[in-house]
Amino acid sequence: MEKVRIIEVKESIFADNDREAERIRSQLKQEKTFLLNLMSSPGSGKTTMLMRTIEELKYEFRTGVMEADIDSSVDAEKVAGAGVKTIQIHTGGMCHLDAGMTEQGLKELGTEDLDLVILENVGNLVCPAEFDTGAVRNAMILSVPEGHDKPLKYPLIFTVCDVLIINKIDVLPYFDFDLEKVREYAHMRNPDLKIFPVSAKTGEGMDAWINWLRQQVNDWIRTD
Repeated sequence: MEKVRIIEVKESIFADNDREAERIRSQLKQEKTFLLNLMSSPGSGKTTMLMRTIEELKYEFRTGVMEADIDSSVDAEKVAGAGVKTIQIHTGGMCHLDAGMTEQGLKELGTEDLDLVILENVGNLVCPAEFDTGAVRNAMILSVPEGHDKPLKYPLIFTVCDVLIINKIDVLPYFDFDLEKVREYAHMRNPDLKIFPVSAKTGEGMDAWINWLRQQVNDWIRTD
């Protein structure tokens, strides 16, 4: 019997995506537009966190938002009410955005007059982490009710992110969530990961996160 040839395509698909992502970053640098990719699981408080971030920075930076979802436009309608340029991206059943989808969204949004664009990725801790979107920085939200063991269960997303936002610290007394353990586990995956415990609901801890993002945007748009 003739031996069956096995062709590995996964690497080439990711390689093509990575090249496109690098091209997007180069274009964003020329335009002096900072793209933040915000990831989390459903129910982490991502939209509430996004709304607070927009309110803090929308008078400092010309801000736009791309809302990615499998089908609905609920979150985009909420964000548009905050007075920033917003578009909805439907992924057609896919659980992530890749560089090509992101580029299409950026073209539809229009980045010529924007300093900061935030991509609210599809709610998922697996697929979005596998694809470079072309963002300048990746951030993820882990909420207290999800548990402190997530860096052990979903290592890739903690590895590719620059920032971990631990949300809903206002409910810490009601959950078996160990802040020190999650720091330990997260830094096992990524020693350089910045960690910000916050409550998007009450505003606690938000200043540190906002100051970090402000500095990142300024560094990107004010240097060649």
